[in-house]
Amino acid sequence: MHTRLLLPYLIVALLFGGVAIDYWLAINRTNQSPTSTRLNIHSGLVALALIGQGLLLWQDIFAWGLNLTVANASATILWLTVLIYWLFNLRHHVHSLQAFVLPPATLMVLIQGWSLQTHWLQYEQQALFITHICIAFLAYSLFTFTALHALLMATAERNLHLRQSIIKLPDFPPLMVMESMLFKMVAAGFVLLSVTLITGMLFSEQIFHQPLRFNHKNVFTILSWLIYGALLIGRVRYGWRGRTAIRWTLWGFLSLLLAYLGSKFVLEILLNR
Repeated sequence: MHTRLLLPYLIVALLFGGVAIDYWLAINRTNQSPTSTRLNIHSGLVALALIGQGLLLWQDIFAWGLNLTVANASATILWLTVLIYWLFNLRHHVHSLQAFVLPPATLMVLIQGWSLQTHWLQYEQQALFITHICIAFLAYSLFTFTALHALLMATAERNLHLRQSIIKLPDFPPLMVMESMLFKMVAAGFVLLSVTLITGMLFSEQIFHQPLRFNHKNVFTILSWLIYGALLIGRVRYGWRGRTAIRWTLWGFLSLLLAYLGSKFVLEILLNR
């Protein structure tokens, strides 16, 4: 890929990364939340970056078919994660989350731009397959956002108890509010993940005449579904909260990460398939 073609990716990465760096610098200088004017500018720049990367993803994935490489898939998931953050922040004002959301998004934009691999998917004309992919991406993105939110909760808890922490952010929402948000997002993600499993089994039955194939991806996806389901049951029946909720959320996300991106990485990068 020529340098000229990399320029749009570099611009989007600069927008994401610039907002994150400016946020960190602002809170380190004053040890308090940036001004509302500054935060509004941040929101506008993130929106501009989302539009730019959305156009790049459309070009990279759909220009000549359905090119869903591990780079494109990861970039899409993180793009949706930033979009969820941006929309979520409009109502709940969780500005601290951009310190967790924007750095990995910046990195993935650059990886997307430098990646020259192709992985053309079959069945792109199958409505059920496209539905399954779209819902899966929404589920993965929501759980990515949920995992980052859990990390923010862990940081807030350490700061609340005056423990040593590398990350010091001044504008946390109350922990009870953050915890309520966490379980609402886990519940929504669990519904999406359930629909992902159902549409995946229907598609597998349609194509392979076998509703469930016990491969690496399916095993870890089901494990993740069980973890998140157990977390929701534990919340209702046993009042799970705090560190327990954070740990289960992160274990569920790790399992989901291994399910999809882990399998794609092994197939495309290690086995070159």
